[in-house]
Amino acid sequence: MDIANPYLMFLGDVPDALAAKTALGVVDWRREWCLGQNRLPGCQADAGLPDMSIEAAAKAGARTMIVGAVNAGGRLPDHWVTSIVAALDAGLDVASGLHVRLGSIPAIREAAERNGRKLFDVRHSSEVFATGKGSKRSGKRILTVGTDCSVGKKYTALAMERDMRARGYACDFKATGQTGVFISGRGVAIDAVIADFISGAVEWISPAMDEQQWDVIEGQGSLFHPSFAGVTLGLLHGAQPDAFIVCHEPTRRTMRGVETPLPSIQAVIDLTIQCGKLTNPAIRCIGLSVNTAALGDAEARTYLADLEKKYALPATDPVRYGMMPVIDRLASEFGAP
Repeated sequence: MDIANPYLMFLGDVPDALAAKTALGVVDWRREWCLGQNRLPGCQADAGLPDMSIEAAAKAGARTMIVGAVNAGGRLPDHWVTSIVAALDAGLDVASGLHVRLGSIPAIREAAERNGRKLFDVRHSSEVFATGKGSKRSGKRILTVGTDCSVGKKYTALAMERDMRARGYACDFKATGQTGVFISGRGVAIDAVIADFISGAVEWISPAMDEQQWDVIEGQGSLFHPSFAGVTLGLLHGAQPDAFIVCHEPTRRTMRGVETPLPSIQAVIDLTIQCGKLTNPAIRCIGLSVNTAALGDAEARTYLADLEKKYALPATDPVRYGMMPVIDRLASEFGAP
């Protein structure tokens, strides 16, 4: 997909920052591509961009409006259609990471056609995937896994790519969600792949490569989440990771969107190894990545130190402190670049 920037990020009227994680992720990692944000009354998220009307953004040079919000099921609320039509009438293309295809909505399809504008459905791939084979592939792979969804698996993978490159490793971030695809310009939204082909799609994302090359594969969901565990398991088998990093948010007690209690970090490590051995018997955990945004600096450092002592693994916050402690463990387990 060739999605033109600068972007206008559409946040709609989402209830919290997590519901705008597509917009926030693109802004955090591709700020230079983002011109402004458009929010409806009642929106409880802020991407830190100038608030702009659609007309003002078009005049300022925006080329694509990104639907930067997410929700359970990937639906497009009916009252957002007016804003999308207005963007198309203002001369912008529109891109979305939701499950619903923009062109399936008559008003949006007709607006795109009459204005000669493009619609991008990032969650939907035109690639035809094989079923997963589970055969050993050359190269090395890291997968981020979580105690829950929306705990920092994408940020951890992107921070690992950045910091591994700084240390001299040959590595690439591999996107498996719509926000990661917006950020990297490539990848597959795994949760939109037919279940039989999930592991095969991940094998396609990260094929055989040079033995010194690392792929850092973005995780999705959680093996313990009753809504998304199927996607997580297929991704784990297809990724065939040599190493994994457990991502965690310390203030949660139940998993997002459901009443299921949050699993322990140890439970995630144990189940990931148990399931991951199917395609890589040597799978191992190399670190913990914690979203400490709700904690003060001193509290965060104490919490991370306690985790390191408890699990004998490096623990860090990828945004606050970077991933170098985990990369030190990676080097000790698999060798320096």
